Amino acid sequence: MSLHTLRDALVDEIRDLYNAEKQLTKALPKLAKGATSDELRSAFESHLEETEGHVTRLERVFELLDEKPRGKHCAGMAGIIEEGSDMLEEDAEDAVMDACLIAAAQRAEHYEITAYGTVIAWAEALELADVAEILNETLAEEKASDEKLTALALSGINEAATAGESEDEEADDDDMEEENAKSTGSEQPAMSAKGASGSRATRARGGRR
Repeated sequence: MSLHTLRDALVDEIRDLYNAEKQLTKALPKLAKGATSDELRSAFESHLEETEGHVTRLERVFELLDEKPRGKHCAGMAGIIEEGSDMLEEDAEDAVMDACLIAAAQRAEHYEITAYGTVIAWAEALELADVAEILNETLAEEKASDEKLTALALSGINEAATAGESEDEEADDDDMEEENAKSTGSEQPAMSAKGASGSRATRARGGRR
């Protein structure tokens, strides 16, 4: 598509967002399945419903712009989703996995927040008030979803994820103490033997006197 005007750029960006939202409708069920926290799983499922609504809203925007609802591959969202998929393959503790899934989801949210902010500004510049209003509805939901994910992370998931790290540190300390104990124990007999040898030598010299 040739971009000769700001309207052309707006339509192109809407197509990019349309594809991004559709990619997310396929990715969010996987994130929900990978979550171990019931609250996090519920948040992903809830946002899936919202995302399906975002797709519908964009189709309304296409109608207002007198354009066919056609997507353009969103490489940015594809990369974010790929990173999230890779994370699901990692062997991680439950809370650590949840923390990482929140991070992956918020990358997607921040990408969309930026993109929606741009198209709203362009729509307003083009005096497309109806288009801007519809897009603003979605932007508000994206921001609310991002805030909800942050709240979940701070309400216990991040803290639970650090608990495993503390346990590992304690285990390392215990192992170190055990090794020190073994080392001290193995050196003591050697010192005793040396002391005994020295005593025998002293007695021998004393006998020659």
